[in-house]
Amino acid sequence: MIRLVGAVIVVAAGTLFGFAQASKYANRPKQIRQLIQALQRLETEIHYGFTPLPEALQSLSAQVPEPLAALFRTASGKLRETEGMTAAEAIQGAIEEVWTRTALGKPERQVVRQLGFTLGISDRDDQIKHVKLAMNQLQSEEAAAREDQKRYEAMWKSLGALGGALVAILMY
Repeated sequence: MIRLVGAVIVVAAGTLFGFAQASKYANRPKQIRQLIQALQRLETEIHYGFTPLPEALQSLSAQVPEPLAALFRTASGKLRETEGMTAAEAIQGAIEEVWTRTALGKPERQVVRQLGFTLGISDRDDQIKHVKLAMNQLQSEEAAAREDQKRYEAMWKSLGALGGALVAILMY
């Protein structure tokens, strides 16, 4: 009886692991889309609002869902707290603190880092060009993420359940 309960627990754990891995593939395209939408809002803030960067980032954090809201909130807080901190340093610090909570990958991280280097140091038109470039890069990453989702999401779900079943069979 105890072996049967153990086998059920192992199969359930394997299945849950597979579903957790699959959710990363499902969440990545959604979070990339949310990041693109946030950058569109940032572009509007820069172009029409003449909003200072800390306030613009704080406003973005209220408009996007977690965990991306935490990224913008942290960057805004760092810019407000530390005198003389550049946008690049604030965004890099926010990435270090928050990125592991997202489903985003290294390519998206690099795009956000590169954008951070240009924000706040050039004129409005140049910043808008860089935001548009970042959005274009993220759109291509979103397409790749959707392909990965199609390819790997079902595989991980099946692999988790089958791996748990294999371990349960080996236990007997």
